[in-house]
Amino acid sequence: MVTLIAQAILGLAAIWLIVASNRQVFRRAPSGPLLSGMECAYYVIGIVSVVLAWYFNIRYVSQYSAGLKLWASGGWTQYAKLMFGNHAASSTSQDYLIANLVLLPLFTMVDGSRRGVRRPWLYFVASWFLSFAFAWAFYLATIDRQRRIAAHTTWE
Repeated sequence: MVTLIAQAILGLAAIWLIVASNRQVFRRAPSGPLLSGMECAYYVIGIVSVVLAWYFNIRYVSQYSAGLKLWASGGWTQYAKLMFGNHAASSTSQDYLIANLVLLPLFTMVDGSRRGVRRPWLYFVASWFLSFAFAWAFYLATIDRQRRIAAHTTWE
């Protein structure tokens, strides 16, 4: 359970670093709502994904854990083996791993750099500790917020 607490702290630290690095995006818009409808949708989806992921992670650790050993029962190697425990799990797991380990960092780093998002690689880091869906939703909410801020400052 200690590893899950450390994981939560690291996930929150990644979010804080993203927001602190992009204050120009996360500042309050001079007019309009605090959050757009799309931002709300992205945040709700992301938060639900974290809650579900953590529910299953806590159950996994409770069922298999043997302490803080990475290679013992309940460690990362057993977790990875269980991800590929059968053909259905393998199909889903390989899809998730490619999306999370290749597409998310590639897209956020390239697209984020083009849009002026600072430290876009932190979305990938956040996905390690929270969930892939949360990191993806948080990036999309950031881009939507950036679009709203830019539209407002353009018309002033």
